[in-house]
Amino acid sequence: MDIDVNVIEKMVRQAIADVSKENGYPTVTVHGPVGNYGVFDTMDGAIEASVIAQKELLHSTMAQRQKYVDTIRATVLNKANLEMISMLSVEETEIGKYEHKLIKNRLAAEKTPGTEDLITEAKTGDNGLTLIEYCPFGVIGAITPTTNPTETVICNSISMIAGGNTVVFSPHPRATKVTHLLIQMLNKALDEVGAPKNLITTVKEPSIENTNAMCEHPKIRMLVATGGPSIVRKVMSTGKKAIGAGAGNPPVVVDETADIEKAAKDIVDGCSFDNNVPCIAEKEVFAVDQICDYLIHCMKQNGAYEMKDPAMVEKLDALVTNEKGGPKVEFVGKSAKYILDKLGIQVGDDIRVIIMETNKNHHLVTEEMMMPILPIVRCNDVDEAIDDAYEAEHGNRHTAMMHSRNVEKLTKMAKLLETTIFVKNAPSYAGIGVGGEGHTTFTIAGPTGEGLTSARSFCRKRKCVMADALHIR
Repeated sequence: MDIDVNVIEKMVRQAIADVSKENGYPTVTVHGPVGNYGVFDTMDGAIEASVIAQKELLHSTMAQRQKYVDTIRATVLNKANLEMISMLSVEETEIGKYEHKLIKNRLAAEKTPGTEDLITEAKTGDNGLTLIEYCPFGVIGAITPTTNPTETVICNSISMIAGGNTVVFSPHPRATKVTHLLIQMLNKALDEVGAPKNLITTVKEPSIENTNAMCEHPKIRMLVATGGPSIVRKVMSTGKKAIGAGAGNPPVVVDETADIEKAAKDIVDGCSFDNNVPCIAEKEVFAVDQICDYLIHCMKQNGAYEMKDPAMVEKLDALVTNEKGGPKVEFVGKSAKYILDKLGIQVGDDIRVIIMETNKNHHLVTEEMMMPILPIVRCNDVDEAIDDAYEAEHGNRHTAMMHSRNVEKLTKMAKLLETTIFVKNAPSYAGIGVGGEGHTTFTIAGPTGEGLTSARSFCRKRKCVMADALHIR
């Protein structure tokens, strides 16, 4: 794909102007540059506007909040908008696959809970009635990654506004244009339905300095970081309420009781989804020796390319690894075909994942690479596989998968790894609602314990007491 980003921006502007009222998103005429409708020249400006908006939102009814949530959904789900933000996300960041961005953006719009997530607790007795309700924190500062830029803005905006908060985004600089366009698009639609202006804001030029300014600003009540370990540590060290969605290195265990053919397909499907960018995606496999050869055979039948030469495996590792031992940015989210081509290996578009056998201490096993490279470790038995998976996950407690019919061993792995998401006999993406039950989010807070965030994650629990009354039992 080789498309001029400026051309896409013009197309997006036209798409916004041409949006059909039939889909619930009002027609909006586009005026002016990107620097309005929530995009501010300075971080202070973005925060001050958000403070004003939150004070107004605080007095909105729950029905009004839900209307704003529904407007965000309808705006994203409009076909022209959905296609444009998905295309521009891939074009600008050079990460992931357009077809999968479509799925993820749609998922964020459709399956992120709104105000229905804010369940009221009521306690009554001889001493009266007590209500415990989820209430706003205020203005939230949210840091978004280059890997899921639009998906994170969509799900966070829905959840935070449903909770009565406003949000200031500090996006990754390599996703500036698509983030600006999405935020502008959402604010235009919200403005048309009478929402407070600037429910969603950001800064014109994202930078580390602007992120620091946001984190330190006294009017930011909560910080939410979706990204790597360093940015999570940053928000957790501010002294503010912080939610950190950090790194993972999700392992997969396959034992001798599994449906091997299905497991092979599920693993390739999950690992290759958006070119392995999701933090939940399969990053290494631990397979019981008894079924390992057949598993590899079946994976090759489903789009895996097996690299057998140990020297070539090391060459691959060197190609995609930076001097600090992490993934090279230029290979994150690239396709298997693209990576193999850089090694002089030509394959067809049907090749989605690169697999190879390694030992459990190999760099490709221990480091989260976020590209469709999947090392396979042969284990003597399922207990060894579970133990090795525990080591490879590094205590991130993020995501793990297991393919097995042995309930005892499934339970053992779930208890040992303590991951936020544990997927049994399905691709990893079932854990965020693609082919699995439950709501979705792209802010999965393992380090701070909120898990799959939703509206209530961004709220305070408050207690309202009426003594000696309204107990009618």
